[in-house]
Amino acid sequence: MSASAGGPCQRSGERGEQLEEEAAAAGRLAGAPEAEECPDVDSDSDREMEGIQGPGELLKDTLYLRSCQAHSVVPASRFLHLGSTPELNLRHRGLGPQGAQALASALTSNPYVKRLDLRDNGLCGAGVEALAGALSKSSSICDVDLSDNQMGVVGAQAVCAALMVNPTMQKVQLAGNGLEEHAAQYLAELLLAHTGLKSLDLSYNQLNDQAGEMLGPALAENTGLTELNISWNHLRGPGAVAFARGLEANIFLRVLDISYNGFGDPGASAVGEALKTNNVLEELNMSNNRISAVGALSLGLGLRVNQTLRILVPTGSAQVYCWPCSDLPEASYAHQGFPSFRVAVGSPGIPYEVKAALEF
Repeated sequence: MSASAGGPCQRSGERGEQLEEEAAAAGRLAGAPEAEECPDVDSDSDREMEGIQGPGELLKDTLYLRSCQAHSVVPASRFLHLGSTPELNLRHRGLGPQGAQALASALTSNPYVKRLDLRDNGLCGAGVEALAGALSKSSSICDVDLSDNQMGVVGAQAVCAALMVNPTMQKVQLAGNGLEEHAAQYLAELLLAHTGLKSLDLSYNQLNDQAGEMLGPALAENTGLTELNISWNHLRGPGAVAFARGLEANIFLRVLDISYNGFGDPGASAVGEALKTNNVLEELNMSNNRISAVGALSLGLGLRVNQTLRILVPTGSAQVYCWPCSDLPEASYAHQGFPSFRVAVGSPGIPYEVKAALEF
């Protein structure tokens, strides 16, 4: 059940232990390129410009204060002190749906904000719906973080529809929002329609095998996305295979994180096949996906052909031991960026499927 359909919408912040586990087990992909920088954006999120306000700033603040009064919410002081600063960081402020509606009214008249961070505010579907209207009309916002807001399918539908008519959007973070297969259809439509979107974060959701079957074909047809994080979901079985087949046809994606899903051997084999033809992907994290020796070998065969992948995190490190016996003979081959990738072979205890996979 999606978060929007569950109990009362509350602020999240329940992923601390998972984040620590992920950092300890796999770490962050080294050197993962960020989405293209929004033009003329100040990277210091804490910088606030105060002082003399021009007519535009006064009008913006007046509209916001009136909107807060209409929705019976306390104004966010950071927004009032924003001035013409291009980044608005209101994460962890407890805005709620009403606060989001008040903010949305003011954002439509703000031409300065380029980066909008509303992570962990308990916006729920209603709050995200209100903000979606502002996002669809904004010609300046190109980077938005709506993670940990329990938007559910209602919010996903609204934000995807808004982004599809906003060609300026380059980076979107929707992590930790309880998104399931019902939301996947709107995400797939976004991937098919938006050619300007460069970075998408869908981690820590509940996207399952049905979602994978919808997202895979959309990924195959996408013509713009360069970085996708779909870790900590439930892509398994046919959904994992369908998603991997989408990767096979994609010619834009450079960084992909599919760790902590449960791809298993069928999914790993499909990724291996994708790597044989994909000549664009540079970084791949597929750690903690229940991959055995058979699946790892299938992945290795794809790596043997691939010429572009620089960084692979298959099991939490940059080295794969496909059989847990250190004294086994080894068939070793070097690959760009990680020459220590090894496949252990030659033991009578290795399954027939593994031996067959090694008969190059």
